[in-house]
Amino acid sequence: MMNSLNDQNFIPVQDTTKKNLKEEEKEEEEVEENGVYHLCNQRLNDRKDEERLVCIHEREDSKAAKMPELKDELIELNDEIVNLDLDEPPPEVMEYARREIGETDEVKCQTLQELRDMIYEQGECIPLRMDDEYLIRFLRARNFNVNSAHRLIVNYYNFKEEHPEIHQDICPTEMCHIGDDDVITVPAYRTECGRRMLIYRMGNWDPRKYPVEEIFKATVIVLELGILEPRAQILGGIVVFDLKGITMSHVWTVTPQIANMIMALMVTSFPIKTHSIHILHQSWIFDAIYAVFKPLLNSRMKDRIFFHGDDMLSFHKHISPNYLPKMYGGTREELAYYKWIESLIKVPKIVKEMEQLGYVVPDDFQIPKR
Repeated sequence: MMNSLNDQNFIPVQDTTKKNLKEEEKEEEEVEENGVYHLCNQRLNDRKDEERLVCIHEREDSKAAKMPELKDELIELNDEIVNLDLDEPPPEVMEYARREIGETDEVKCQTLQELRDMIYEQGECIPLRMDDEYLIRFLRARNFNVNSAHRLIVNYYNFKEEHPEIHQDICPTEMCHIGDDDVITVPAYRTECGRRMLIYRMGNWDPRKYPVEEIFKATVIVLELGILEPRAQILGGIVVFDLKGITMSHVWTVTPQIANMIMALMVTSFPIKTHSIHILHQSWIFDAIYAVFKPLLNSRMKDRIFFHGDDMLSFHKHISPNYLPKMYGGTREELAYYKWIESLIKVPKIVKEMEQLGYVVPDDFQIPKR
């Protein structure tokens, strides 16, 4: 794979890729828009008169951006403890699931069986598992549209087959250098809307030290672990790209094939929703990178991308400083990447999941001394 990315004869992304991206997301669009509208309408009936004007503006903003938002703050004690919440989501999250993605016990029962039958009948992929706990993540990612969920699971396994080098026979400790360089970080706490953040600081990556495939490996580990959380399956996640310090050496790594792989992970081939993308400290160099991605984005995805430059106040309109690292005008401390691996490797269920996915987790697993 690494050699193929440098091959001058590789086949660029075709127009069919753009078409598939738009078609697969279009099916979700109407359901999400109606869900947000219904959510705010209900709030209008519950609120006092003096609060209603605020909700009207919120409804208009939500309809314009077509981005579902969980407004209830899910403030939790000890939210900086490094762990995954594998339990059933709290009631407020399940209520959000009902309103926004149409999840009810009846819908789950019916669509799980329909998806299972479709997988057997179509025969386009052989999933690792067929139990409810596993299949539900694909249905939640596609608002319980069975056809879209089936296409997603097929894409997921096709991506794995096409790129085995970024997930097969990899030991998580091998990715600690990505965290040491502070290229990728995932805070232990969630934002005020209950979502986790995945933060990339691409200027800290030196392409001369290791190729972009290493960042893909680390990203896939983060996503596979994150999607084990039922609330993440429902709410999706937030991605922050801090582009401070990027140079032309970074631009040269973003080929059309790399762009296609990124879009696959963020849109078409992984069972988690990207709720929003925030771009920080972008410069004129970013224009060259964005030019590769822009043809792959439909209007709905573009609506989810926010450019803030050096304006942290603009960023804070979306994420409160109470839920951001200090370097972004927030109040929180940083968390080393290896802390996640160090903590999660102690949980038998998570170790079993990782081994089933093809990762190597030795019995004498140790985090290298730092």
